[in-house]
Amino acid sequence: MKTRVRELRTAANMTQQQLADLVHVSSRTIISIEKEQYSPSLMLAYRMAQVFGVTVEDLCCLRENKEFEDKQYEDLQ
Repeated sequence: MKTRVRELRTAANMTQQQLADLVHVSSRTIISIEKEQYSPSLMLAYRMAQVFGVTVEDLCCLRENKEFEDKQYEDLQ
């Protein structure tokens, strides 16, 4: 799942470790989220959204991800 974590983190001039410390996960988790290898839980997404002052919907690109999934579904039919 695409997220804006890297974009928001770098705009905040924050390291992966700093973000990890603020949301109570390992830096490896942040790295995996940024590489789209791992989707954050709802609670983790909420914590990160609070850190950056955005909504979970904006942080996780929910509208864009839904449109992408809808398109994939339509292509299967």
